[in-house]
Amino acid sequence: MTLHADEMPALPLDAQGILELAARSMFHLFSNISQGMFLVDKAGRVVWVNEGYRRFLPDLGVGSVNQFVGRMVEEVIPNTQMRRVLETGQPVLIDLLTNKAGTFVVSRIPLRDDVDRVIGAIGIVLFDHPETTLQPLIGKFALLQRDLDDARRELAAQRERSKAGIVGGGERRAKYTFASFVGSSPAAVEVKRRARRAAQSSSPVLLLGETGTGKELLAHAIHAASSRASGPFVSVNIAAVPDTLLEAEFFGVVPGAYTGADRKGRDGKFKLADGGTLFLDEIGDMPPSLQAKLLRALQEGEIEPLGSNRLVPFNVRVVAATSRDLPALVREGRFREDLFYRLHVLPVRVPALRERRSDIPALIEVLCEDLALRNGTAPPELLPDAMALLASQTWRGNIRELRNVLEQAVMRCDSLSIDAMQLTVILREAGVEPVAPEQNIDGHGGSSDPQNLLRPLAVQVAELERRVIKAALTAHGGNKLAAARQLGISRATLYGRLENPE
Repeated sequence: MTLHADEMPALPLDAQGILELAARSMFHLFSNISQGMFLVDKAGRVVWVNEGYRRFLPDLGVGSVNQFVGRMVEEVIPNTQMRRVLETGQPVLIDLLTNKAGTFVVSRIPLRDDVDRVIGAIGIVLFDHPETTLQPLIGKFALLQRDLDDARRELAAQRERSKAGIVGGGERRAKYTFASFVGSSPAAVEVKRRARRAAQSSSPVLLLGETGTGKELLAHAIHAASSRASGPFVSVNIAAVPDTLLEAEFFGVVPGAYTGADRKGRDGKFKLADGGTLFLDEIGDMPPSLQAKLLRALQEGEIEPLGSNRLVPFNVRVVAATSRDLPALVREGRFREDLFYRLHVLPVRVPALRERRSDIPALIEVLCEDLALRNGTAPPELLPDAMALLASQTWRGNIRELRNVLEQAVMRCDSLSIDAMQLTVILREAGVEPVAPEQNIDGHGGSSDPQNLLRPLAVQVAELERRVIKAALTAHGGNKLAAARQLGISRATLYGRLENPE
């Protein structure tokens, strides 16, 4: 069944004619703007497929259109819910479909005759790369879902405490999941892949990266995805605790251990984290005097509280993080080599923001939504010049610095619209000379930065390909065939690049 507008007879412009003309126009509109579309009859047999959908056939294991049309929909489209639409007559306007061809945002709409009987259905592929196309929406949903989950857990904990007659207190739990780490760039995808693999192990994890890159968020996510997720998540920022108190902070104190000690004693972080995860933030700042005791605790699985002669066993998975160069500290004798190797079992390098610039628009979207939710206001609107300026900065403070700039802009601006001039003032007041978008030649802070040229060649080539393809698609209004022609590649090659961004 093939439909061509020029083969259809003209309709009289009475009410029924206008209705049928509108239906015909909507059909052609969906066929042209969607990523793919097909029709099934009442029995669920595929009767027509448009040009856009044909590119999915090889991935579905179908060699040609003739092998697709005429077959039952379940035979050629795994996991489809089209049968339910035919049986119930109810549309499914938005749904996610995942099969061997990929993940898609789809709609399924029943077709009815003049007496309202279901005679078939239309399947429409709205987006074929939802992880990229819908990243801002996914980020917003993840933020709202996280807050909702936190509220539900807190309410449940309050009910339990109320039943037990306990006033105050609280749970030690992970606040974030991998969905909270916003980004679909190759660098972001790779760090999440490595972190997910680390979550399945019980070995120590060492998170390496500059300040503000999201190491603590990933520590929470690793715990939440691990077999210890139901246990406590306890963190200690070593740089924030005075050296004289660190031992007590780690191992606890028995009653009367020293002058001024709590008469009831106090559990240390190892004890509090028993059965869960202990996150040691800024491990590179740990004083040498405590490194040997930490190493022994990790090796033996037991601690000795201050003022006690009794060894206390514990069961803790350690995740450590640092923004320092640990190998350099080892060479300088400021960090024990044996402790380094004890922690450096599953290293995960968290990329700097300038290494994943394509994630900046999605991050801005999520950060602005978060600021709006916390302040009870509408989210700010960044004008195009402001967005381009933010995407061009080097961000030495990474996501933390980006959030600070956005928060200042929201607090200072009288309107919800933020332009590049306002951001320029904020950056300069912070001692940062803004980088103009046209200066950002290589997409990583300027071609003059040699560190950006020392990344793997395959990564840099892939980034260049994505920028060129994006520019071509923008120039042709999203028309993939025209973009492929301009770039001198086949449409299949273009689809392959889009489906495999790494």
